Amino acid sequence: MSTYRLKNLLAPRSVALIGASPRQGSVGRAILGNIQKAQFKGEFGLVNPRYSEIDGIKASGSVATLSFAPELVVITAPAKAIPILIDEAGRCGTAGAVIVSAGLGHGKGSMAEAAEQAAKKYGMRLIGPNCLGMMLPDANLNASFSAHMPSAGNLALISQSGAIAAGMVDWAAQRAVGFSGIVSIGDQLDVDIADLLDYFALDGKTQAILLYIEAVKDARKFMSAARAAARIKPVVVVKSGRMAQGAKAAATHTGALAGSDAVYDAAFQRAGMLRVSDLRELFDCAETLGRLKSPPGKRLAILTNGGGIGVLAVDRLAELSGVPAEMTPDLRAKLDAVLPPTWSGSNPVDIVGDADPARYAAALEILLGDPGSDAVLVMNVQTAIARADDIATTVTGVVEAYRRKRRGWVKPMLAVWVGAEPAIGDLLSHAGIPNYLTEDDAVRGFMYLVRHREVVEALAQVPPAMPAGFVPDVARARSIVGAALSDGRQWLDPTEVNQLFDAYEIPMVPVLAAADPDQAAIQAAPLFAGGATVVVKIMSRDIAHKSDVGGVILNLSTVDAVRKATEDILARAKALRPDARISGVMVQAMVLRPKARELILGLADDPTFGTVVVFGRGGTAVEIINDKALALPPLDLQLARSLIERTRVSRLLRAYRDVPAVKDDAVAMVLVKLAQMAADIPDIRELDINPLLADETGVLAVDACVAIGRIARKFQGAGPANFAVRPYPSQWQRHIEVKDGWRVFVRPIRPEDEPQIHELLRHVASHDLRLRFFAPMKEFSHEFIARLTQLDYARAMAFVAFDEVTNELLGVVRIHSDSIYESGEYAILLRSDLKGRGLGWSLMQLIIEYARSEGLKAISGDVLTENTVMLTMCRNLGFQVKSDPVEHDICNVRLAL
Repeated sequence: MSTYRLKNLLAPRSVALIGASPRQGSVGRAILGNIQKAQFKGEFGLVNPRYSEIDGIKASGSVATLSFAPELVVITAPAKAIPILIDEAGRCGTAGAVIVSAGLGHGKGSMAEAAEQAAKKYGMRLIGPNCLGMMLPDANLNASFSAHMPSAGNLALISQSGAIAAGMVDWAAQRAVGFSGIVSIGDQLDVDIADLLDYFALDGKTQAILLYIEAVKDARKFMSAARAAARIKPVVVVKSGRMAQGAKAAATHTGALAGSDAVYDAAFQRAGMLRVSDLRELFDCAETLGRLKSPPGKRLAILTNGGGIGVLAVDRLAELSGVPAEMTPDLRAKLDAVLPPTWSGSNPVDIVGDADPARYAAALEILLGDPGSDAVLVMNVQTAIARADDIATTVTGVVEAYRRKRRGWVKPMLAVWVGAEPAIGDLLSHAGIPNYLTEDDAVRGFMYLVRHREVVEALAQVPPAMPAGFVPDVARARSIVGAALSDGRQWLDPTEVNQLFDAYEIPMVPVLAAADPDQAAIQAAPLFAGGATVVVKIMSRDIAHKSDVGGVILNLSTVDAVRKATEDILARAKALRPDARISGVMVQAMVLRPKARELILGLADDPTFGTVVVFGRGGTAVEIINDKALALPPLDLQLARSLIERTRVSRLLRAYRDVPAVKDDAVAMVLVKLAQMAADIPDIRELDINPLLADETGVLAVDACVAIGRIARKFQGAGPANFAVRPYPSQWQRHIEVKDGWRVFVRPIRPEDEPQIHELLRHVASHDLRLRFFAPMKEFSHEFIARLTQLDYARAMAFVAFDEVTNELLGVVRIHSDSIYESGEYAILLRSDLKGRGLGWSLMQLIIEYARSEGLKAISGDVLTENTVMLTMCRNLGFQVKSDPVEHDICNVRLAL
């Protein structure tokens, strides 16, 4: 349900506490005390039929007998009473409830299910059950049993653990870090992480979002919300269970590599979230993101009175891929003028152990004004020569003066006062300067800012266009898998794998099947005639790893050798795996590519996130080497390249010594093809190419296995049932004909359409741009167009229309759904020289058809009253047209579907 009615819960005007108690030590008493201490400004009432008043506040016997209808109820009553209480509150018009109580159970027939059904009748939203509650400083509401109330600030915390939320509050109180909201979500009966991500992403008071996650409930919804939020502001996540092993034994190398936490890591990376490993890192991240904006680069200037700690900071910066700011001749000259001759002359700027406040101030002013750095880290090691608190006071004064002078972007400054008294940390914190215990923490804090900027830039990158000509034979591939499923099989046989790969243009060594030694000899004879040597491999649907049973013999050069090898392989396999169904052997020509790299590529099925693409270093020791990276499909070439670059083996794909580089994008294209195969054929459960040989001539799959099985639908809505990220909806491509036989090709928009959008806008008159955007538009930045072209197809759709002859972009129509996916708002823009030719009508009909197919109940839009052409078309399409009651130059149009 996303953000529906969440504002009523997170900024309520009236609250009732159900289950308030005078008993010390009870949850109801603790929450009552916290609400009183926070001095909630709205109407507040208590509900407990056993008392007439509690702590001087009148108590009512029921929600219905309160003197007001509460917008929010907070429930601490016994679990068995909660469904009835929810129903009663819903009848009174309550928008939502925070259920602190535990013990409602799970699943069919539970009290949790009854409470959920009661809430749905009235459109109520539920937070909890089994949660700490929530703290909303801006609303002066502490509806939790936390020991403290945080101050108001710009961080939002969403936590699956009440203890983590309470711990963050205690830490924040010591560091002068404030929150826009803290929500403990408990069992996520209704409101979940994704809903709150959507809410805080659009909350103007929130600068960054912190998450503590134990498990994701709805992966597609989570990914959609996380990707949207991370484009707007930093989203930092810490997840427990990093060392947990996968619950099931994997049947393939790929499955073994795709452990549960590795998949979560891939999901966070795809969404653009910043992952930290523990609470200390989360605290440091909060310290940084709560006070500073991301810099434009990663060049850090370091000012210190201790050379050793400065060098440690530079070492850590290099390890994290940061860059020490360059000491230019101009900067050195300026520093020479104010520092003693004994200063370091380089970055770190070591101003020597006897540095006093004036020396710090002089150097810091120069570094803050230097265009060659993106941030400044100031460090102090206490000495008996100059007081650390005096230096801190001077530094904060310099920073505050610098901020007052600046307009626009302010260079971030971070601080480390080693072993300082708490008062110094308080001084720096109140000046808005993030400060840390060690140089390591500070450098990581700076790199969090850098990583967020890099994430936003990566999300807005235009991916390279796909090479022309790749058109998989999907029907053939589906028939191969379908036939095997009809046979009741769980694996494709080697010849079927060969055919499947051929359908997706993945080069593979041809496979010849043989049932016995004589047949193997016959299959090998033509290969020998062609000058090849031969490899023989066991063929069994029950033996996934052939080397486990000695099922591979290489470099055979005669028919007799093949016959003997086949006899040995079959005998050994029967002895070691008497339970296995053995079909015979595979005969293949030996591939001699001495400078090829051995890689593993594949697909795995994760119980939470569905299909995962795996890449890494191949060979029989693949799990031992454990050089791998994972990504959620779908993939484009840019995402595939990024996946490859996250592995150590990626360095070997470049040229070194006498080894040429692997052919450009040859490996990346196989990854893209595998992701497309997974989208087209969800019944592929696991797929393993090991090894894939890659060299300057291209790639070649030597060995592969494919596990299949009917898949239960993991994710609701359109798109592949096994993808957490909804892929490109190619089924919506259309060839249409408008007036005078004009042929137009229409398809869903793609990120790489950005250049064509810029070209389209050059052909739209300024008057038409104003009608579309409701304001004069002179420039369109890359960031602006990226938001239009890089859609989450789970939330929005845009169709682009091209002239079939010239391939020029003619127009765009788009729709964006509301938070509960009931209604969508449309917009349309055409080239100004193409009006009156029927294209706008055709695009509007297409977007209406799409909205119906998605289950939307209505399409709406705002149209300027002077845009009479658009208003006439809306009326002809069946839209209701009404004047806006507030803005009289706007008409609201709406079409019931």
